[in-house]
This record gives sequence, C-alpha cells and structure tokens, in this order.
Amino acid sequence: MSESKVLTPIATASRKSRIAPDFDWKPLALVPALALLVLPFIGSGATWLTLTMAGLAMGMIIFIIASGLTLVFGLMDVLNFGHGVFIALGAFVATSVLGTMGDWTGSDNLWKNLLAVLPAMLVAMAVAGALGLAFERFIVRPVYGQHLKQILITMGGMIIGEELIKVIWGPQQIPLPLPQGLRGALLMGDAAIEKYRLVAVVVGLLVFAVLAWTLTRTKLGLLIRAGVQDREMVESLGYRISRLFVGVFVAGSALAGLGGVMWGLYQQNVVPQMGAQVNVLIFIVIIIGGLGSTGGALIGALLVGLMANYTGFLVPKLALFSNIALMVAVLLWRPQGVYPVTNR
Repeated sequence: MSESKVLTPIATASRKSRIAPDFDWKPLALVPALALLVLPFIGSGATWLTLTMAGLAMGMIIFIIASGLTLVFGLMDVLNFGHGVFIALGAFVATSVLGTMGDWTGSDNLWKNLLAVLPAMLVAMAVAGALGLAFERFIVRPVYGQHLKQILITMGGMIIGEELIKVIWGPQQIPLPLPQGLRGALLMGDAAIEKYRLVAVVVGLLVFAVLAWTLTRTKLGLLIRAGVQDREMVESLGYRISRLFVGVFVAGSALAGLGGVMWGLYQQNVVPQMGAQVNVLIFIVIIIGGLGSTGGALIGALLVGLMANYTGFLVPKLALFSNIALMVAVLLWRPQGVYPVTNR
C-alpha cells in the first residue's frame, strides 16, 4: 500500500477542517422564524420574551444531554439506548456533592453558588465517564456494528443502572434545590428572566464551542474523523483508533452526566427514572439534527425547547405532542435531518 493512500483519510479530514464548504444557513433561520411566528399569537412582548428565553434555556440543557449521544452515534455508529443512566447518575451524584456544601449553596453570593455547582458538575462528569468506560467495555464492545443488538443490550444496561441507583440512593424522589443566588429572576423591562436559565444558556454555548473546536481544530478531532472515514488506514500509521473511540464514548457519557446535573437543577428534583423520561426528547433532537451532527443537535434542541414552551402556554393540551409534530414537519422538509451526516 502506498504512503499516499495511507495518508488519504487524514489528509481529507484535515482539508475539510481548513476549507469550509458552502454553509447552509436555512436550518439556523428556523429558530428565529419559530420565535417570530408565535409572537402575534402571544400578544404581549414581555410574555413572549420570557417564554423565548425559557425555551432557549431548556433547549440548551437538552442539547447538553443529547450532545453525548450525538457524539457517540456520529463518530462510533453506536445506538446507545442506555444513555439515560448516565443522565440519572450525574444528577444523583450532584445531589450528594451539593448536600455537603450547604454553606456555599445557602449563600446569597452568586460566585459562592457557582463555585459549589462547578465541583458538583466535575464530579458528576467523572463518575458518569467512569461508568461509561465500564459500559463500553462490557456491554457495547461485543455488539459493535449490530444496531438491533445495541438497542436491546443498552436498554438492558439502563434498567440495571437504574436499579443500582435505587440501591445506593433509594427509590424515592430526592430534592435538588437551586443554590440561593441562582433563584429568582432578572427584570428586562416587563419580562422576567430566571437567573438559572441564563446560566444554562452560557453552559450550553460553552459545551457547543468546545465540541466544535475539538472536532474541527485539533489533532485529536482530526484523527477521530479520519478514523471514522477509514479506520484501517489510520491504524496503519500507528494510531490506536480503538482507544480514541473508547475516549469518545467516555466523553459522551461525561456530557450526559453534566446534562443530568443541569436537568436535575432545572426540575429541582431527581428520580432514578429521569434518564429514561428524557430519552424520547434526546432522540427527537438527534433525528431533527441529522443523526450524528453536533450543529444539527443544537438547532434541534433549541427548536424542541421553544416549541415545548410556546405550546405549553398557548395550547397546553397539545404540549405533549408538539415535539413529535415538530419532528414530522422537519423530516417532511429534510428527511435526513437539518444537517445530515453524509457518510452515514
């Protein structure tokens, strides 16, 4: 095999990271279009702004939760229906960590509150990542390339994980109150914007920025994308793609743990089944986004968050079905999602 053929996948991935193709802006317009479309029906500008900010914050939290699964499916082609167990584990770990920091969470000082939430996030990500390492080794690895078996075995893994959570923390709902400084709202004219929702937007944007930079601007991301394109050729250069893919799975699990912390604080309580409860939302988001597209997952999550808030306010009885209707509408427009992964 010639050296030029061996270098082909890395060269191609590198070229794609340097030369951006014509970017499709139409999916980005869906978010402001949806917001402007419902404005006349809401009537009040202040109410519309409050609902919009709440929807964007909810969308960012859903994106953090879904980004891990998007990463795993997009780069590893693994359908992990057990993703919810990492979400629940992250939330429960956060309750334990924050429970030991009452002096910090009970303070009115915002910086003290953030310094209490930060270690809870880091510990939750570390624990979820460690579980992800074991999950990949013993559950996912034997069924690589077999989607039906992946669905069945990962769902079984999630059920076992939920039962283990019940053994450690109990089966009952546990409160996870917001730190004192993150409660309440900021006033923008007549609109009230909750402080925690602003924090959620910032965290979501940071997660997206780090993922986009890592996958497109670093050697690690270059090797992973080249390995997806042609694993054998990249391994012939001496790179252990299998280890990189394990790292991807661990990173996806850690992101799910972070999302669990954000979702638990959003709901202000945690239950062992919380991961399974948001699984439907996660899959709606990645289907809308394009099955593996990080940018598409962000658009899908924001659309889902806005749709849930708008329909909950305007037509509460349709709120449960609104996201399904949104997914159907997007797929009728683009059957492969807003940003399809072309090599899927």
